Amino acid sequence: MAHIVVLGAGVGGMPAAYDLKKTLGEHEVTLVNSSEHFQFTPSNPWVTVGWRKPEQVMVPIRPNVERRGIRFVASAATKLEPEENRLTLADGTVLTYDYLVITTGPRLAFEEVPGLGPDQHSQSVCTTPHALHAAEAYQAFLKNPGPVVIGAVQGASCFGPAYEFALIVDADLRKRKLRDRVPMTLVTSEPYIGHMGLGGVGDSKGLLESEMRQRHIKWVTNAKVTAVTDSSVTAIEHNERGEELRTHELPSRFTMFIPAFKGVDVVASVPGLCNPRGFVLIDEYQRSTKYRNIFSAGVCVAIPPVEVTPVPTGAPKTGYMIESMVTAIVHNIDADLRGEPAEHKATWNAICLADMGDNGVAFVALPQIPPRNVTWAKRGKWVHLAKIAFEKYFIRKMKTGDTEPIYEKYVLGALGILRLKRPS
Repeated sequence: MAHIVVLGAGVGGMPAAYDLKKTLGEHEVTLVNSSEHFQFTPSNPWVTVGWRKPEQVMVPIRPNVERRGIRFVASAATKLEPEENRLTLADGTVLTYDYLVITTGPRLAFEEVPGLGPDQHSQSVCTTPHALHAAEAYQAFLKNPGPVVIGAVQGASCFGPAYEFALIVDADLRKRKLRDRVPMTLVTSEPYIGHMGLGGVGDSKGLLESEMRQRHIKWVTNAKVTAVTDSSVTAIEHNERGEELRTHELPSRFTMFIPAFKGVDVVASVPGLCNPRGFVLIDEYQRSTKYRNIFSAGVCVAIPPVEVTPVPTGAPKTGYMIESMVTAIVHNIDADLRGEPAEHKATWNAICLADMGDNGVAFVALPQIPPRNVTWAKRGKWVHLAKIAFEKYFIRKMKTGDTEPIYEKYVLGALGILRLKRPS
């Protein structure tokens, strides 16, 4: 009987554990995570403005996975020894494995910008605890409102939450009749609004610029953030050749930035496993290029940028892409156990339901890297409602262990993309 260890219980790890156990049956599956709870990260902007409570977007892992016959260990990994097929945890547990699936997500590289991060002068929505910390700061801000700066720093690869959070804050302030007291600026390393790390998707530039103008949100693109203080943000704007154009000194009473990502230390420290940023190097079958029994999916895998930009940007790993990676891993481990070659490959497509508080924009890029077979972007109230429905459905899946592909069957089906039709 083989032992498969899944390291990380996020939007890739939880479905991977469920699907591996369902597919492999008698083989042992162990899920390792530093915390007892799964966090539905896309809901974190709502947590910050008080539209969700943390317990609404977090799922206890242990009772749900153990009910499915999956062993769960709530402890951070401290040492990975691939040559010995061994993983050591902070609580002293030593796990040996036949296959390791790395789905850790990223390490948030706040240290790369002076003053960045929840322990210093900016907020984050990258984790639910961060969002809860930001919610406390937001409530204090509401008592004495003023300028707000939101964005994504140089090297960031996840731009959707920055746009979402800016537009959700705008909607929340309007509901509170405070918007007229809050100048807002979006600062981003993207070369233009709506680039998203994807080179744009359809008319994403026009759609998002229109929303920003309508909501009186100013922006600075091609920006490199050089300092964040408790009352300001310093950002250097660059031209299309990457040359410094001007320096912006932006006052801010509430600041939120998406940082650049790196690989988690325990994985990044393994020689030959990762690229210089600590992301796992994989082949077309999601398998480590050095260790044939290690697979990886999600934000922790190495994917090159879609294109070179004047200020560094990374390529996002969206939910649809992660789901596809996980499916490929499960099939390829199953094939290996049966003595058959790996054949399954992930379809690196991008789907984003970007909530704007009272409406939203849906983006679909098939494939993610241009040129594409499908490029699709639409705006409407229905996107806001679709994201709420998606949140409830995904959280329910994490409780029940349902392994049916949600993006392929439900999201694409609901949007009508499979038939290339506009949704009704």
